This record gives sequence, C-alpha cells and structure tokens, in this order.
Amino acid sequence: MRRRGWILFCLPAAALFAAFWLLPMLQLALIGGQQSQGRTAYLAVLAEPLYWRSLRNTVLLSLGATLATLALALPAARFLARHRRFRGRRTLMALLAFPLAFPGVVVGFLVILLSGRQGVLTTLQAWLGAEPRAYAYGMAGLFVGYLYFSLPRCIGVLTAACGQIDASQLEAARTLGAGPWRRFRDVELPSLRPALVGSGAMSFATSMGAFGTAFTLATQINVLPLTIYNEFTNYANLPIAAALSVLLGLATWAVLYAAHGLAAAPQDRARR
Repeated sequence: MRRRGWILFCLPAAALFAAFWLLPMLQLALIGGQQSQGRTAYLAVLAEPLYWRSLRNTVLLSLGATLATLALALPAARFLARHRRFRGRRTLMALLAFPLAFPGVVVGFLVILLSGRQGVLTTLQAWLGAEPRAYAYGMAGLFVGYLYFSLPRCIGVLTAACGQIDASQLEAARTLGAGPWRRFRDVELPSLRPALVGSGAMSFATSMGAFGTAFTLATQINVLPLTIYNEFTNYANLPIAAALSVLLGLATWAVLYAAHGLAAAPQDRARR
C-alpha cells in the first residue's frame, strides 16, 4: 500500500515530465532525422563549418561568462553572509536582485546604452580624442549581458551557502595557525563546492540558451540560439533547426556532466 501511494503521488509529476519535455524532445529528435540538403539534418549540421563556429562561439562565451560570474559572485556572497546587519543591506540586496526583473531584450538594450554606437563609453572615447569603438554588438557585449543576468542568481545561491559554513571549523583552523587563504582553501571551498557547481551550471545553461540578449546584441557574431532562430524563421528549414536544437542540448549536457564529475571527484577520493 505504501509503495502504491508513492506511485500515485509521482504520477502528476511524471505526466508533466512526459507531456512538456519527453514527448517534445522525441519529436524534435525525429524531425532532426529528416532529409535536408540531400542527407539527414544531423549529417548536414556536422558537415557545415558555419554551425560548428556558432557552437564554438556559444560554448566559449558561456564558459567565460560562467567563470567570470563565479569569480565576481563569490567575494560578494562571502561579504553578505558574514555581514548580516549593516546599514543599507536591504537596499543593496534589492539592487543586486533588480536585474532579475528584466527580460533578455532589456538587458541587451542596457548594454547598447553602455557601449553601443552612441553609448556612454563610446561617447567618452570620442570626448577623450580616441577612436570610438562600439563593443556592444560582438563577443564583449554578449559577455557583459550574460554577466548582468547571471550575477544575481549566483550571488543569491552562494550567499545562502556561505551562511551555512560551520563557523567552528573556521575557528579551529584559525587556532591551528591557518591564515585567511589557507582557511578559505581548506575549509570554505570544500563546503561551497556543491553551491559553486550548482550556480555555475545554472549560469552556463542559461547563457547557452539565452535568446533575447543575443537577438538584441549579436550582429557581429554567430551564436547557436540565433542560428536556430534563423533556420526556423527565415529559411523555414525545420530539420536543420531541430538538429541544431538537439546539438545545443547535447553540448550543454556534456559540459554540465563534466563539471559535475570534476566536483564529485575530490569527494570520491576522500571516501576512498
């Protein structure tokens, strides 16, 4: 009876999973197997350098934005976790979470206002006598945009994780003569590893599939979400768009799987 009750409890979640993920993904994979350019869409995608460049740009940009996000979020999270009461903390937390209210298109527009052809930085360059250069429409602009919407998420996750670190372990390490860097490396980092992997995975997956920001900014660089959009909307090439979507999902899954393995390796060695 108890086992039957658990099965009934899981049925709604299983039905939602099948209806909104499993069945659409199966259909997507089948469409990608249809003919395009005289061969299956998967083979056409693998043989086209344009698609490989688009995938490379997307992966490198997402990895770079994820690493930069973690590097910036971790010090801020440690500060917020250690200083729970100071004047203006609520205002600071609200400002840090404010970018979550903006869709990707608005984030892209803000980047254009910062470093577009008539943006603040471009105007400042002209005022200083340098040749104005707009950074918003290439790799740099997308990098800033991805940082903008990834930082609040990572700071929130890491702040909660930093607040759960056992203070007695830090005090014991200090008593034994460990300096700040040694305490951070040997005590804090192992405790924060799951949160770092989780927030990094969230940042990477969000960057890989980001469309609104890329649609607004990526006029000088090809990224996979825009390539899929062009194949689907402008060329009505459904098999290629489906095959590229499967490729994007597999690439994202492969990187996340590798990151999870790297995070779990030290724990496995410790158990042995």
